[in-house]
Amino acid sequence: MTGPAPTDTAAPAPGRGRLFASSTGFLTQARVRRILELAGHPVALGLPGPSDLVAVWGMGRTAARGRRLARRRGAGLLWVEDAPLRSVLPGRARGAGPPLGLMLDRGGPHFDPSRPSDLETLLASHPLDDPDLIGRARAAMARLRAGHLTKYTGFDPGAQVPDPGYVLVIDQGAEDAAVRASGADATTFAAMLAAAELENPGAPVLIKAHPEAAQGLRAGHLGPEQAQGRVRVLTEPVSPWALLEGAVAVYTVSSQMGFEAILAGHRPRVFGQPFYAGWGLTEDDRPLARRARPLSPAQLFAAAMILAPRWYDPFHDRLCPLEDALAIFEAETRAWREDRAGWVASGMRLWKRPTLQRFFGTVRPMRFAADPAEAGRLARASGRRAMAWAGGSAPLPPGTVRVEDGVLRSCGLGAALVPPLSLVLDDLGIHYDPGQESRIERLIAGRPGLDPVEAARTARLVAFLIASGLSKYNSGGCALPALPHGHRILVPGQVEDDAAIRFGCPAECDNIALLARCRAENPGAVLIYAPHPDVAAGLRPGALAPAAARAHADLVLPGAVDPAAALAAVDEVWTLCSGLGFEALLRGVPVTCLGLPFYAGWGLTRDLAAPPARRRARPDLLALAHAALIAYPRYLDPVTGRPCPAEIAAERLAAGQAPRRGARLRALARVQGALAGQAWLWRR
Repeated sequence: MTGPAPTDTAAPAPGRGRLFASSTGFLTQARVRRILELAGHPVALGLPGPSDLVAVWGMGRTAARGRRLARRRGAGLLWVEDAPLRSVLPGRARGAGPPLGLMLDRGGPHFDPSRPSDLETLLASHPLDDPDLIGRARAAMARLRAGHLTKYTGFDPGAQVPDPGYVLVIDQGAEDAAVRASGADATTFAAMLAAAELENPGAPVLIKAHPEAAQGLRAGHLGPEQAQGRVRVLTEPVSPWALLEGAVAVYTVSSQMGFEAILAGHRPRVFGQPFYAGWGLTEDDRPLARRARPLSPAQLFAAAMILAPRWYDPFHDRLCPLEDALAIFEAETRAWREDRAGWVASGMRLWKRPTLQRFFGTVRPMRFAADPAEAGRLARASGRRAMAWAGGSAPLPPGTVRVEDGVLRSCGLGAALVPPLSLVLDDLGIHYDPGQESRIERLIAGRPGLDPVEAARTARLVAFLIASGLSKYNSGGCALPALPHGHRILVPGQVEDDAAIRFGCPAECDNIALLARCRAENPGAVLIYAPHPDVAAGLRPGALAPAAARAHADLVLPGAVDPAAALAAVDEVWTLCSGLGFEALLRGVPVTCLGLPFYAGWGLTRDLAAPPARRRARPDLLALAHAALIAYPRYLDPVTGRPCPAEIAAERLAAGQAPRRGARLRALARVQGALAGQAWLWRR
């Protein structure tokens, strides 16, 4: 993202000519129709000719009708299927979203072994030896496993699975086309279960129900009647990756989970003939003679997940590589998993509530409470989770999640009631309070280095932020004035009653103390003081008297200047715990901290306060940036209203497409100002 999308073009071309639909779904499902159009196949109406194609889906009645139409008209066929990563909820489930991508195949459905599909041809003939391609495959495999991503991601990755040591038998839907294509039926599943019991004497046998069967959307082949002795049926929505971690053997007919078993290090026993069988990675009950090439898991993945599918980017309305699709899928999945139970929020000003509802209330509408104690009671009574704004002074009940603005916030000031594009949820602490561990600390410590693909992604994002001049607020303003010559030190001021100062700085540490300490240690330097934008706008307390500032600083920047604009013109930054210090690090500017912001204590800053002992990891700058910009915050696209990756939020900010304060928020500001007795809000 943040630039033209690279394309993976090694998959066989679907062919030319017009494309005619065999069912109304190709016309009514906007995402499917758009992917086909972007792939060079806009859906046409009428009757096909010999140079045209007929689109067919699956192996059902509409597909049979499409095949008959193609035969009568002498047209070709284009088989269309969901890509291996589809959506948060199963396609038949209520509220399911559109597919993330499609498989387009001229040879036949990729799950049908009766003839070679384009995917099988790719696996059999493509060199699959490019180091960059294999590196991408390995990185994406690790990303799927770490994020618990699979075809349908609507489950809790932390849900309990049985103790390790079981044999995993994977069930499928009774009407599954992949089962029929493999020539399998209920007898095949019964034989598979019997083999699992016979070949693993004494081991527990766990039947994993298909997600649609577990939700009652269709029947499976194995059910409660098989749960006898050491056999158990698992219908709970748990992570397939967690299940595979504890399995000692895996049995499948043709489920995609058999493919994931290979990626997880298993050699599954396969009773059908799915696309992943026959390449030396499975024990095949019915081997296909034409599949004789040995492949590695990374090669199999590269063909099936990188080269073959057409992945779709709804934010740019274009086809995209797997990595961009993964970022989109991660954002959607994270939002569903965190919000599925619903929220009760406390400490939320009136003007914040519509934004919070858009962020966290799409799965289940949010409820709001007067204080954290009431929110906790309502949450327990309704099965929801409790959240509170992190800067509040009231004690929080156990289990309350804190919410705060992210590093890339908005085009305008929070104190001016400009809605944010990013928010963070922290179930441990909050990033500006070093007194207790926060979620961002755990993210930084857990990944001190990134794999090459994630490092490249983070580097592109950081480069985009710098090239676009993006910072936290992006409020624009006047140009940077001419700066005095010499060794320039930028000293950003902060809101002195801000929670970041209260929690993240030693006692008696304020803007004047910061300036005085900086001057004492740098008597010959040019000190440039930058008032905090909220303070400069008169929205928050903390303004320094001109004489007090001039006593230490050589220049005080005008309030309308974005402090981030000065970073390219200074030699270092001294700060209490300002986010501007993080932005300086991204730009290669040395930073000295009097307080303990989230980015201090990791070996990347000069720290005048002793950091917590738990900050022992030594991440590189990209790992720190990945945690702060990608892994910790959640983003909401202001154009589509969808959860989005960090890159989309950055592009919207750069294009000026972020929301700004409107008349409704000004009215709410007056209301909240009256209730809080803040007459200065009325004056503004």
